[in-house]
Amino acid sequence: MSGSERRVPCVGGLLFDARGRLLLIRRGHDPGRGLWSLPGGRVESGEDDAAALVREMAEETGLVVVPGRHVGTVVRGGYVIADYLCEAVGGELAAGDDADEAKFVDAAEFAALPKVDLLAETLAEWAVLPRAFP
Repeated sequence: MSGSERRVPCVGGLLFDARGRLLLIRRGHDPGRGLWSLPGGRVESGEDDAAALVREMAEETGLVVVPGRHVGTVVRGGYVIADYLCEAVGGELAAGDDADEAKFVDAAEFAALPKVDLLAETLAEWAVLPRAFP
């Protein structure tokens, strides 16, 4: 990346339900249209990561969240994505904004879904994959 290209700061949310299923969204726009990913998006001017995460989670999933600990950061193209654990404290799960669908998935469903590049590998490295059920 040349010095003239800037990296776009973004956030992503890792939200698990009581059964250990992970919340994913199916992207409705590029990059990654039609692929499953963590909910999240760009940090807007004047926002910190926590404010951006609360806004993006509400826009894409309908859920009100409290951001938790930082899990890791990835660079994908010109995007620098800081991912955080979240706790849902309100709202109703519903896809919105650029998400075509939002749902909690267990390990088997996660493995079968078409996902954005390196999502499974990154979450495995961070030890934050959804739980498997017998």
